[in-house]
Amino acid sequence: MLTHLSLKHFVVVSAAELSFGPGLTVISGETGAGKSLLVDALGLISGLRADSGVVRHGADRAELVAEFSLQHSAAAAAWLRDNELDEDEACQVRRVIRADGGSRAWINGRPATLGQLADLASRLVEIHGQHEHQALLAKGSQLALLDAYARNDGARAAVDTAARGWTALLREREALIAKGDVSERIGWLEHQYHELERETLEPEAIARLLADHKRHAHAAGLIAACDAAFARLGGEDGPSLSRALQQVRGELQRVAEHEARLTDVDAMLDAAAIQIDEALALLGRVRDDLDLDPSAFDTLEQRLGRLHELARKHRVAPEQLAAHRDGLAAELELLRGAGERLARLDGEIAAAAQAWRRAADALTGSRREAATALSAATTALIAELGMGGGRFDIALEPIGEDRPDPQGAERVEFLVAANPGQPPRALRKVASGGELSRVSLAIEVAALGLDAVPSMVFDEVDSGIGGAVAEIVGQKLRALGASRQVLCVTHLPQVAAQGHAHYRVSKSASDGVTQSLVQRLDPKQREEELARMLGGVELTKEVRAAAKRLLADVD
Repeated sequence: MLTHLSLKHFVVVSAAELSFGPGLTVISGETGAGKSLLVDALGLISGLRADSGVVRHGADRAELVAEFSLQHSAAAAAWLRDNELDEDEACQVRRVIRADGGSRAWINGRPATLGQLADLASRLVEIHGQHEHQALLAKGSQLALLDAYARNDGARAAVDTAARGWTALLREREALIAKGDVSERIGWLEHQYHELERETLEPEAIARLLADHKRHAHAAGLIAACDAAFARLGGEDGPSLSRALQQVRGELQRVAEHEARLTDVDAMLDAAAIQIDEALALLGRVRDDLDLDPSAFDTLEQRLGRLHELARKHRVAPEQLAAHRDGLAAELELLRGAGERLARLDGEIAAAAQAWRRAADALTGSRREAATALSAATTALIAELGMGGGRFDIALEPIGEDRPDPQGAERVEFLVAANPGQPPRALRKVASGGELSRVSLAIEVAALGLDAVPSMVFDEVDSGIGGAVAEIVGQKLRALGASRQVLCVTHLPQVAAQGHAHYRVSKSASDGVTQSLVQRLDPKQREEELARMLGGVELTKEVRAAAKRLLADVD
């Protein structure tokens, strides 16, 4: 939901700050005051191309900032996460257009492209009216809206899953065929595998081999060091550390009765003596394991040499040889069954295509029923909105391809006949901006705002209508505001009276420079604005009373 819009040096707006809440917000103002500039600003925030003409005269740049709450926009939040542009549950989009025509944009303070603005905006806001940026005109959005109206989430997921399964099987088949005759490859793999299989290649075994090799390579030095250490620590000939400790303990014990702390020293020396005895025992075991055996060392050298040779040949580290061997075994198993797998794949691909067809047929049936219901409801609504005799149809167009499609067997085109006797044409080709806005409003109301976009903007939706029809348009907009945030630029008091919030755009001249001011109206100011919209320049008692009645009827 759009929560804040800031404009600075934008066309004739020097500076404006607008806050928005849920429900219907209306924007009114005199002709030429610039009330549609707010819609233009949202269009630029949504990635439309801009030129230097949008920069206020005398300024070096225009700056637009829109802030959105993502609480009810899971699609936008997911897009931000996927593009690493997320920032809590809020989103700020900023765009600067320079007087020389250059432009820069940021999403949550990080530089963004116009394409990224458009992608994000398509998940946040829809603009309906006399502008190019209208999501409902895109066939993809139309299909998504129809599926939402039909509650087709499960059916569409089934079609998508079936199509992806078929595609995966087809790719597997193509990959096997691309291998051609695999007998030569199998022979080469078997030779490589058997060569590796003859050796013990597990990383733990290689680590033990390296340790054994190192120990045998330094056996002479290890033996000499162990013998020298054994002699010094506890040798029978000559002085030893063990005997020296025992002598020191004996001397201290004779005088310990005169100094209690010497008892603690004796205890420490006793512990040291125990540690030395344990070290001597371990030293003896190490010495016993050491042996100057040239033949054993040669055997270790040969084994280690074979491992290094295999590692060089297969271009892996010695510790990775076991994994490489297992990979060869897996490829061998796959290739040996390639012929059988190819034969099975043809049947599996055919079965997957049939599964997709069943799922697609069920989805098509649901779409047909929903298209009939939504067409009838929208046709009735556009008649209420001043387009009597008009007709709205939804055409389901087969995709005409044999390949299972994740979106189903058809695409959707929204068709409109604005007047009696006219053939229906694609919604995007409807000439009148006012008619397009009203048809869009009728579709959204009929679909109960089921598309995923949380904010909708209607520009001059009431163009060319008045009286009772205008009141109905306002009521429909207010009803849509119960499930979506709705912004509407209007010149009709019957529509403006239906708003939950009301902004007025006015223009003034200062030092020969025209500028627009944007003001949020309180209840008394709303009454005055409605009176102006009803009565023009002269605001009589009767006009003010009529304005008060309009507001009272809504309440």
